[in-house]
Amino acid sequence: MNIRLEKPQDYREVENLTREAFWNVYRPGCTEHYVLNQYRNDANFIPELDFVMEEDGKIIGHVMYSKAALTLEDGSSFPIWTFGPISIHPDYKRKGYGLKLLQYSMEKAKEMGIKALCMEGKIGFYKHAGFDVASKLKIHYHLEPKDAEVPYFLAQELVPGYLDGVEGTYCPPKGYFVADENPEAFEAYEATFPHKEKDFQPEQLPQFCQSCGMPLTNKEGCGTNADGSTNFDYCQYCYKDGKFLQECTMDEMINHCSQFIDEVNKNMPKPITKEEYIQMMYGFFPMLKRWKK
Repeated sequence: MNIRLEKPQDYREVENLTREAFWNVYRPGCTEHYVLNQYRNDANFIPELDFVMEEDGKIIGHVMYSKAALTLEDGSSFPIWTFGPISIHPDYKRKGYGLKLLQYSMEKAKEMGIKALCMEGKIGFYKHAGFDVASKLKIHYHLEPKDAEVPYFLAQELVPGYLDGVEGTYCPPKGYFVADENPEAFEAYEATFPHKEKDFQPEQLPQFCQSCGMPLTNKEGCGTNADGSTNFDYCQYCYKDGKFLQECTMDEMINHCSQFIDEVNKNMPKPITKEEYIQMMYGFFPMLKRWKK
């Protein structure tokens, strides 16, 4: 086994590896390979922590790191860092390679002066590398209520005490949303790879309609494209045959969704009022694909 820095001649092989590793894992399909493709030119990208793992001369793993920030209560920024995608080829998963790659890269990150990491992932794996739910460090996830313990949002101090007295909200760097912000460019890029079927799988991250915010858990609840295929971005109540079923503004959609506060409260740690729900939607909806400016 060998871990080294990624080289330009590795790029396509690593992107294909990333696609294979993430397909249907966190969401139907994946975008991580496109994020990686675009992120190498991002100002937040850390090339000194862009590693590949080889076994018998074959690239079987990859990880990249990025600068990030917390937004504090007073609106100021506080530096933090993140990593990902981290990829292990499906043939080599559950054999300890991912943990070795992560631990190696985290040690190198610490040597560079990186003091804390936060990321989205499965606690069942990342706890072995010292991660825990970020809310225990008073770091909140931008898409969830402030007092929620988000099981897929994790953090770790590499320098103990770095986050003492710090409370803030984390949103991934803008570069991680490149596929949502440039869907046509992403689809053109995705078309250069062999076709793979998208689907819902157990333990994926929560998926939401990118119009009304309704949870999406199966194909039956999804909308349809013009050719009748499943559209995994929108629900059946918002999108059909390649068109939105309601022509409305974001304000009108939020007002419509606020009628369902009783249903929302069934999944909340504690009940919230209609007014609180509306306020929460105004924080959430501008990040949905339909309403992004």
